[in-house]
Amino acid sequence: MKKQFDIKKLVLLNLPYLLMGLFATNFGEAWRLAQGANASEKFLSLFAVLPGALQSFWPSLHPLDLLVGLCCGAGLRLAVYLKSKNAKKYRHGMEYGSARWGTREDIAPYIDPVFQNNVILTKTESLTMNSRPKGPKTARNKNVLVIGGSGSGKTRFWLKPSAPVRAV
Repeated sequence: MKKQFDIKKLVLLNLPYLLMGLFATNFGEAWRLAQGANASEKFLSLFAVLPGALQSFWPSLHPLDLLVGLCCGAGLRLAVYLKSKNAKKYRHGMEYGSARWGTREDIAPYIDPVFQNNVILTKTESLTMNSRPKGPKTARNKNVLVIGGSGSGKTRFWLKPSAPVRAV
């Protein structure tokens, strides 16, 4: 089925940019009426002319003023478009809520083959303590935060089993 061109939707979505562009024609008029030979002199006298140009809500129909308004409206539309394209979607092309549980294959690159070189996280998962693993992408922070109340066994059940065994 062919998608129908909706003129009403097009006008309504672009109406704010059109109105902003028409309002910006007043700034173009103020710049055109400002006295001065170069940009710095025009900018200094712009503040004297600006209240008169903004006094009327109606846009200026001078071609240069319309060009200023067109550029401002198009610039605003471009800024909104670029902002919408750069939305913070970290999983591009994937639906929200499509996360899954990790598997043994997912954690395998982060585990050292030598068991003693790992910090134990759970019964089946551990993390290498090597500061320079083979793959730099698998290098991770080696800090572990253990939370629990006093007497809950933080030292007994996590720290002591994780401590390296020393041969005497």
